[in-house]
Amino acid sequence: MNPLITELRGNLIVSCQALPGEPLFCAQGGIMPLMALAAVQGGATAIRANTPRDIREIKAVLDVPVIGINKQTHPGFAPYITATLPEADAVVAAGADIVAMDCTDRPRPDGLTIAEAIAAIKQHHPGVPIMADISTFDEGLEAEAAGADIIATTLNTAADKFELVRQLCAACQTPVFAEGGIHDPQSATRMIDLGAWSVVVGGAITRPLEITSRFVAAINQI
Repeated sequence: MNPLITELRGNLIVSCQALPGEPLFCAQGGIMPLMALAAVQGGATAIRANTPRDIREIKAVLDVPVIGINKQTHPGFAPYITATLPEADAVVAAGADIVAMDCTDRPRPDGLTIAEAIAAIKQHHPGVPIMADISTFDEGLEAEAAGADIIATTLNTAADKFELVRQLCAACQTPVFAEGGIHDPQSATRMIDLGAWSVVVGGAITRPLEITSRFVAAINQI
């Protein structure tokens, strides 16, 4: 196993992202490094970041592992998380230590299978671990068979997010990172108890618009 993955066991990874249209999105950059710095000062041991620019800026100020993604839309195709080899190349060139990519069963814009896409990235960037962002149990098994180094439940839309993590941890030898819909510390610790290698939290820490919306929705239900 890659030593970097070993070091992340039992730890918190914080996703620092802002998309166009959100208040923290800044075309000039400079915001996400501050968010990442706050997360690391709070105890996060790694950062997940979107776009080569944000990855470069975060790596310039922090000496922690960065999981890099490259969100791009492709008309006619659903995958948008590092869905092509050039997008993965740009993430690695920016300094990402791990590349996360869509590993769902949806057709990819480059026409490659998941196994072919993973193999191509590994050929271009030997030694760089691949995180497979999946949404279902079967996709997790397929990603493991395809050679992914990490399975992440990033795209899980199930009502019971804990059950998917439990099933994957029981069935896979590959480390499972719990991600998606983890809104409080209790949920994070439960994921670790279920066997998750690490926990990735984004919206509950770094997206104030989303956090505020959850509070308002809860109050409005009273």
